[in-house]
Amino acid sequence: MPAIQIQNISKTYPTTFPRVKKFFQMQVNDSVEALRDVSLEIEDGEIFGLIGKNGAGKTTLTKIIATLVQPTEGKILVKGFDSVINDVKVRSMIGLATAEERSFYWRLSSSKNLMFFARLYGMTDKVAKKRIAEVLEQLGLEDSGKRRFSDLSTGNKQKLAVARALLPKPPILLLDEPTRSLDPLAAADLRELISSLEEVSILLTSHNLSEVESLCERVAIISEGSIRAVDQPINLRNSVTQTQKVKISLNGMLKDSLVTLNNLRDFEVEQKEGSVTLTFDRESYDNLLGKAVSELSEKGAHILDVVTEKPTLLDVLESYEDS
Repeated sequence: MPAIQIQNISKTYPTTFPRVKKFFQMQVNDSVEALRDVSLEIEDGEIFGLIGKNGAGKTTLTKIIATLVQPTEGKILVKGFDSVINDVKVRSMIGLATAEERSFYWRLSSSKNLMFFARLYGMTDKVAKKRIAEVLEQLGLEDSGKRRFSDLSTGNKQKLAVARALLPKPPILLLDEPTRSLDPLAAADLRELISSLEEVSILLTSHNLSEVESLCERVAIISEGSIRAVDQPINLRNSVTQTQKVKISLNGMLKDSLVTLNNLRDFEVEQKEGSVTLTFDRESYDNLLGKAVSELSEKGAHILDVVTEKPTLLDVLESYEDS
């Protein structure tokens, strides 16, 4: 059984008090369709990525799974339990960490905040204290346990939200941009922690596409409330184009080499002090790169570096936004 089954989910936010607004001659906005017929399955133990631009529907879908928002149509099954009918059971299996956390008590210390939520999870004080120490250590927050939440840096507030999500050892984690406010080293540590979690199903939303590609086995692209594609990152990248941009850096350039390359493919030449960079496009499965390197070597050119630029998830995302 999949960890999460999303079946034909739609969500529309209706206009609030339209008659009152019309009576007072106020502007009446149209209803907002945040999600449209979304269907997905997240396998048990899978790290699944969800990417899209702001307003695409990522956070709305995450909140519906977490039972914070009810869908207009469709249903979500979490470990076989309906998120609306069995909302209490579903909440007990989910750990949620969002980028804009507002539910902590600012005057309480980090440890006391976590103790408050641990009691809501039904933990005894003895079990909670041990578990709080574990998650604070996991996230490098040992020195922040006694500090007020209001005194924490933005990054540490974000890490504390992840700590709270991990607190009850849930089988499912919903991580909405978990590294957005973190410095590069802290973000790398959190990515390592996420990848090390065993027997946990994770839905990860992020604008850091390299992060998504490094962590996620499959990725869904959402645009204007609809799922446009679901696949492994490498397959998504290959679906955009089979063309690669190649850059060959040389220590100097011979005229014969230029003539040879001109016969192969048009290319651009960029000259810098002591080196020349040749740039051209090739199909990913042709032998043009091999021919170019071989010809340059035969002409006596000293090759410093060869770089091939493959399509990225950003290219994939842009292709669906433009279509």
